[in-house]
Amino acid sequence: MSGVRHHLVVSDQQVGALFRAVRIRSRKRQADVAVAAGVPRSLVSSVERGHLGDVPIRELQAIASQLEIRVELVATWRGGDGARIINERHSRMHELVAARLTPASGWQFATEVTFSEWGERGTIDILAWHAASRTLLIIELKTEIPDPAGLVAQVDRYRRLAQKIGRDRGWDPLHVATWVLVAESDFNRRQHARHKLMLTNAFPLNGQFMRRWLRDPSAGPASRAEGAGGGPGAAPSGDRGPGGGPSSAPSAGSGDRVPGGAPGRVSGLSFLANAAVGVTSGRLGPTKRVGRQRPSLDAPQSLVDDAKEAHKRMNPAAPGDPSAVEAPQAGEDLG
Repeated sequence: MSGVRHHLVVSDQQVGALFRAVRIRSRKRQADVAVAAGVPRSLVSSVERGHLGDVPIRELQAIASQLEIRVELVATWRGGDGARIINERHSRMHELVAARLTPASGWQFATEVTFSEWGERGTIDILAWHAASRTLLIIELKTEIPDPAGLVAQVDRYRRLAQKIGRDRGWDPLHVATWVLVAESDFNRRQHARHKLMLTNAFPLNGQFMRRWLRDPSAGPASRAEGAGGGPGAAPSGDRGPGGGPSSAPSAGSGDRVPGGAPGRVSGLSFLANAAVGVTSGRLGPTKRVGRQRPSLDAPQSLVDDAKEAHKRMNPAAPGDPSAVEAPQAGEDLG
């Protein structure tokens, strides 16, 4: 997640005054700016007089670019409520994951950990440390995955810089693990299905295994593959693997273990089904499914008659026309 940028709120008249002052300082006429931007001179005049409502955004940006002025569109709603709505589901995911990383389990963690290493900057959603096994766990939370390739590159960058980031906090890791948690939604499921090979290659372990591994990070994938299927140790419905339900953890090859019994590559992806704080009409929460109502077999005759009349109005046909569509009968799908 990127940091919050603070914007200075100015009026249209102040914006116009800035455009005019910069133009005069640049020793340009309104006509010069208009020709370079490919807009009528009247639009340049409207901007300088603060009549921004008369100027399309594209033309405003064209004028600004000729004066080397950067124009950013900032949308707000009820003060800070807009940002709260956007980040609401992400915050909910933070709470659900933090509940699992309790001190009793041997984990301590920090949230929204920023870093700047060799010109690479970013923010890790959750950075967890297990002192007993000297394991550093990077958790990336995603309410949506519009760019799966970007997600793979992002987590790989975190893994590469993890040891340095951990040592800056007093944690000296021997092992680094990654876990991507994606909010459950139809959109995210479709994205995972479209890019399944790439995502599975980058994050081969499912949520069921990762939950077991949290209890004993000293065990690698090979020692945890046994018993990862259904049964007493199966993961609850709130945290499911990419396949849409509990499934066995993938078998580990010889490269998944290193000498000394230390864990090999631990990297997983799973869906968090209960990450939504409420039902919304967009992607911030789960889509509320509304199915078409079908008349029951004992539907009132008046409803059936109304459906027949509507069918006749929508399908006019001459008597005896073989192309006429037969009216639906009671109990059929009237939708």
